[in-house]
Amino acid sequence: MDLFLKNIWHRLSKVVTLAIALSIGLAKANTKEINFNQDIRPILSEQCFQCHGPDAATRKAGLRLDTRDGATHQNNGVAAIDLSNLVNSEFLVRITSTDPDSKMPPPESKRKLSKEQIQLLQQWIAEGAEYEQHWAFKQPIRPTLPTLSSKNKNWIHNAIDYFVSAKHTEEGLTPSPESDRATLIRRVSIDLTGIPPTPKQLESFISDTNPQSYERAVDRLLESPHYGERWGRHWLDAARYADSDGYSHDAARSIWPYRDWVIEALNNDLPFNHFIIQQLAGDMLPNATLDQRIATGFHRNTQINTEGGVDREQFRIDSIYDRIATTGEVMFGLTFGCAQCHDHKYDPISQVEYYRLFAFFNNADEPRIEAPTDEILFQREIREVKIKQLESRISLLTNNQTQLKSLKTELANFKKTQPKAPTTLVMAKRNKPRVTHRFIQGDFTRPAEEVQPDTPAILHPLLKQKKDRLGFAQWVANQNNPLLARVAVNRIWQHLFGKGIVQTENDFGSQGTPPTHPKLLDWLAVEFMENGWSQKNILRLLVNSATYKQTSLINNEIDQDPTNKWISRQARLRLDAELIRDVALNASGLLSPKMGGPGVFPPQPEGCMDLGQHRKTWSASNGEDRYRRAVYTYRWRNTPHPALTVFDAPDGLSACTRRIRSNTPLQALTMMNDPAFIEIAMSLSKRLITEASSTSERIRLGFQLCLNRNPNLEELHILTKLVEQQSKEFTEHTNESNALVEKATAIGQIPQITDNKAEFSAWTMVARILLNLDETITRE
Repeated sequence: MDLFLKNIWHRLSKVVTLAIALSIGLAKANTKEINFNQDIRPILSEQCFQCHGPDAATRKAGLRLDTRDGATHQNNGVAAIDLSNLVNSEFLVRITSTDPDSKMPPPESKRKLSKEQIQLLQQWIAEGAEYEQHWAFKQPIRPTLPTLSSKNKNWIHNAIDYFVSAKHTEEGLTPSPESDRATLIRRVSIDLTGIPPTPKQLESFISDTNPQSYERAVDRLLESPHYGERWGRHWLDAARYADSDGYSHDAARSIWPYRDWVIEALNNDLPFNHFIIQQLAGDMLPNATLDQRIATGFHRNTQINTEGGVDREQFRIDSIYDRIATTGEVMFGLTFGCAQCHDHKYDPISQVEYYRLFAFFNNADEPRIEAPTDEILFQREIREVKIKQLESRISLLTNNQTQLKSLKTELANFKKTQPKAPTTLVMAKRNKPRVTHRFIQGDFTRPAEEVQPDTPAILHPLLKQKKDRLGFAQWVANQNNPLLARVAVNRIWQHLFGKGIVQTENDFGSQGTPPTHPKLLDWLAVEFMENGWSQKNILRLLVNSATYKQTSLINNEIDQDPTNKWISRQARLRLDAELIRDVALNASGLLSPKMGGPGVFPPQPEGCMDLGQHRKTWSASNGEDRYRRAVYTYRWRNTPHPALTVFDAPDGLSACTRRIRSNTPLQALTMMNDPAFIEIAMSLSKRLITEASSTSERIRLGFQLCLNRNPNLEELHILTKLVEQQSKEFTEHTNESNALVEKATAIGQIPQITDNKAEFSAWTMVARILLNLDETITRE
């Protein structure tokens, strides 16, 4: 039924005016003033914009509800929202109608407004139906700190706590107590470096009564090289990093220099705006360095199809689609990809604007370059010196032809032995620009009008003289961009608290959730920009807050804040896949501190590499490479390491801005039976036997290494009985203990096994239990 042709409903609405007005009055009496972005936009976006939103091509009845002009525009003498007679507006009549031919949303759409949503819409209309620019497109302004009572001020550590405490008061909540010292140092160590404290560090921190001891620990952790490995992994998820091409062939590729660049950039606290510019267009910076060129590997992490008979142009264009989608989600928190085939249905981004963005990436080549390490550069310098020496000797020989010939042969052979440098994939400016067209329905075989590089009108303007990829990168990282800083600090918050202030971290648009603490988000964004875009400064601020230090234990207010929306406690989070292995290696004493270089191959179950269409090999690394941090594990897209997959690591096929944490029996089975974890348990067993003498001391050491605390009396009793029982079992069944020792000996990496094989085997069982505890793989 046409909304504007059914004028009869306008007349019939008078019959229900009184009832509607009464309903509005009740709603106003029982609710606070409406906030359009918080209360109304999410309803309209969910229920209305698909048919009455920005996409003109599919707009129904000529009605547009995402703007006030559209909602109040008269068609055939009727407006959806009648400013002269608000309570009789056609909009209200339709959403309250019981007639299926008139009701909006229509029943066939499978959408339905709840009673609460209808009341909010009624109240909004009664208050004047005011629209507001989407919050995410407004420039963030530093808000003033909320006024708190003297009681609440006692809880405050820094500015963050003002905003959180104000929301606690508003919602009738009280903050949770501060975590105990052991939990706190384990939490912040894992969050900042991915490595828990050693027993010595734990004891030192707990016994340190200096009020600044925690702040000093934070500073130490931020300066650790492990910081870059931990936070680099977060960024590599978003960058869809992997060591293979994807698609069915999934051929190996060399792009690990980009991974190392990310880790080094974060360790050096490269300002985030420069971090972004270098990844989007580092090759176009004046006198671009090798590192700046390597940084452009960010957008070479796309898949490459090497199958025979494929249309290269199709997959080149698919790569650009991926780059636009990734840039949108990672740097803007917007779903640019929704405008690939048509105007965005929910956000003000047209298809033409999408292909203007496409034009920036369309004029780039995709070369492979050498990326020599410092060691190779040093070897090459030495080599050049020797070449010059040989050439000098040759120039002095004029009479001795035999010696001259010998030296020339030596020189020729030496030149052939140049150290081979690793290669990496980068972006490069194209000498001859391509012409860019809008593609009808996103089909590259159906080009429409030509378009020029430009940016969406809803965002800050692009300088006219900067319409190339470098100009685009500088536009993205500009302080006038209302989104980049917000998206960045929100993602940092998400990693520390389990979810962001905006929970839809990759969608700040109309379909996303509004921020729970909008003023806090803006305060953090401005703080980030005004303090040199320093990620370390923001992290230091966050982890020093009283909000961060809260215990994660459930309290009596759980019913008031069941999802922890108002941050009335810390989040209890299972460790990421990589950290589960890293923490276990660290406890066992096997973890290698070696950084950088090509991907390594830790042990994995046999047969895993047979699953892909094209069989790959996986020869387990030896020496310290076997025990490197998991950020350096070689990542096949089609056949990733199973221990990473089981614990929800991304596959690198698309940008991952938030990992989903699952809880399955397969995870416990992996911890108990994966060859790598059995090997780790054997090493931990040897460590406990070597570093402690009595059973109780060994159990305490195991708890300190795995859980960063001492066992209670019940735990001590249970494990003591287990050691006795297992020792007896292995003494009586020597074949089982012999088999375990032979396995450890065959690996060749475990320290020499004690003569008491039953003892070693029994403590291996204890180690397997400790490593498999929920508490071991959880950050409290």
